Amino acid sequence: MVGSVIPLAQTRRPVVTKDRILDAAESLFMEHGFEATSLRSITAAAGVNLAAVNYHFGSKEELFQAVLTRRLDPMNQERVDLLSRLEHDAGPAPLPCDRILSAMFIPALRLARDPERGGKDFLRLLGRAYADPAPFIRRFLAEQYATMIARFKAAFGRALPDLPAKELSWRLHFIMGALSYTLAGTDALRLIAELTPAETGNDEVLLQRLAPFLLAGLQSPLPEVADTARPVDVEPRPRS
Repeated sequence: MVGSVIPLAQTRRPVVTKDRILDAAESLFMEHGFEATSLRSITAAAGVNLAAVNYHFGSKEELFQAVLTRRLDPMNQERVDLLSRLEHDAGPAPLPCDRILSAMFIPALRLARDPERGGKDFLRLLGRAYADPAPFIRRFLAEQYATMIARFKAAFGRALPDLPAKELSWRLHFIMGALSYTLAGTDALRLIAELTPAETGNDEVLLQRLAPFLLAGLQSPLPEVADTARPVDVEPRPRS
């Protein structure tokens, strides 16, 4: 029986190899983007051969998705868990918008501070992914965020019952964009670096700087449909 036991180092090797590939891919995708990063450069950086990448991930697309998934899944679950706790504490009353925003913002900020979870480099990669024109990336991100977005949309819907669902979808889209830029944009990182240690170490202080801007957008009056639907500077078509 003893002879059939697999050595501990051997049982760990696949996990270590997989993590090395993910770490190398995350760094290179962040620096060069998806299209400009080759599997050859990833295998060289990870110190593995192409067969190892194919074994663990299958293709470059699947590897890119795995890089995002290992960071996004825990962060989005943390967001949903925090929102659930805040709603539980609020009882039957709708949770105020600023508390909903905190549940969305604080887990992302914690990730940004934690190099073991990718830190700011991963958020920069995520910013690249949002701007990437590849259709599979856009589909993947939409699917990856679908459950979390639906959960937060429901919370905002209870807090803003007079806001039509379609308008809320647009505003939530803009909120996600502002949060992504705040945490991943190079200018935003410079601004955060200029804050005092007390501010950068306090999630609530940072949220207080962003929340008024986001709340103003969330709670702004509805646009005039007639004005927004009217074409601008369009010449009338001649009749046949």
